[in-house]
Formats: sequence, C-alpha cells, structure tokens
Amino acid sequence: MVNFSLEGKVALVTGAAYGIGLAIARAYAEAGAKIVFNCSRQETVDRGMQAYKELGIDAKGYLCDVTDEEAVKAMVADIEKTVGTIDILVNNAGIIKRIPMEEMAVEDFRRVIDVDLVAPYICAKAVIPGMIKKGHGKIINICSMMSELGRETVSAYAAAKGGLKMLTRNICSEYGEHNIQCNGIGPGYIATEQTAPLRELQPDGSRHPFDQFIISKTPAARWGTPEDLMGPAVFLASDASDFVNGHVLYVDGGILAYIGKQPK
Repeated sequence: MVNFSLEGKVALVTGAAYGIGLAIARAYAEAGAKIVFNCSRQETVDRGMQAYKELGIDAKGYLCDVTDEEAVKAMVADIEKTVGTIDILVNNAGIIKRIPMEEMAVEDFRRVIDVDLVAPYICAKAVIPGMIKKGHGKIINICSMMSELGRETVSAYAAAKGGLKMLTRNICSEYGEHNIQCNGIGPGYIATEQTAPLRELQPDGSRHPFDQFIISKTPAARWGTPEDLMGPAVFLASDASDFVNGHVLYVDGGILAYIGKQPK
C-alpha cells in the first residue's frame, strides 16, 4: 500500500488558527503528525489553541510574524529544540487587499507581496537546512487560482501568488536532490467565515451576485470547503508524493478547466 501516514512527522502550518490552515493541520494530526502553528497576533494564537483543544489535538502555537526573518529563525530553532526537526512546512498565512490598482497605495501593494510571497521564502529558507540534514522534507505553498488568472482589484495578490508558483518551482529545482519536495495547493473559492458575506441570501431570497457568479463558473456547481483540501494536503505531505515536485495542485472544482456556460 502507498504510505499516506504522517506518523511522527513534525508539521509547521503558518497562520493555522482557523479556516484552510486549521483544516490542513487537522488532517495532518489525524494522519499522525505533531502540529505546530503560528499567528501574528496573540488573540489569534489563543483562538487557534482553543480550536485545537476542542478537536483533541495537542498543538503548539507561536506568536510570530512570518515577514520577520529573525523571528521566524527563532521560532524554527525553538521548534527543533522542543518538538523536533520540521518535516513538513505549509506556507498558509496570507492576506488580500481588494483595491483597484490605480487607487492602491504602494505601501499596500508591498504589504501583500511581503506576507504572501516574501514570508514563504523566509519560512522555507529557515526550515531547509534541517530538512537537508534529515534527508527529506515537504514544503507546501498555498497558492491560488490567481497564480494563473488575473481579476479586477487583486493586482498585488495575483502578483504575489504568481510569484509563489514560481518560488515553488525554484525550490524544487534547487533542493530536489536533497529529497525535498516543494509543491503548491491552489484552492478555488472556499466557503470560510471570510467568504460568508458573499454567500448570504439577498432580501428577496436570491443568491448574492458573486455567489451566483462562482456557482456558474464552477463545474462542481458549489463552493469548496476547507475539508476538500485535507486529502490533497496529506498526499503532498506524505511519502506517497515523493516523486511529485514543483507542481501546483488546483483544488477548484474545475474552474480552471472551464470556459463557462454559453449565454442563452
């Protein structure tokens, strides 16, 4: 049988207090991994610790800004000392600012690039030496359909996620010989608390216009759920994917394969 077990592995999932990150960490815990996560605010760390406790998962949470290289190095050093060498890194932490390009301040553009692209570089750089020493490692970058497509108001996000796709390929190219696999997961539109306002019924009982748009563009005819990402995330973290490197696995219900229905 192919080995999907993560028994005894140490997994660091950034920004995993809720949503997609929490679902991935939960899947890893159920597959046997030890879970470590971080957030940039203490109240979010506390929220995450409560969520893991309710799930019966013995996770360790850190207050750490992933855009701060020295803070990340200190966190990784502490994880290696108290939990073990990191076997799996999931670069999940990210932000989006929906602002038309001509109205977006350069500072806002740079902030999105810093969190969504520079931070994954910082985190990968911090864990790779331990992975090389151990002789294996899995790095999973949470990309996006915006790694492939553009859309109004998300110029910074699309630029960052497109760059993250290429960083994924380059980590594969540089460190594949050390038995390190770096792949991406590209979620489609996922039903989380952040997207809940886009799925609320209108006063007349009809779907929100954006909800209608997503359903019409998705062959699966539904939004994804965080749980839809659990299986792909376990696959890319396990020995089952040891010869899979430099790819982005899109978990999007088929959006990227679909041109859309012809108007009637």
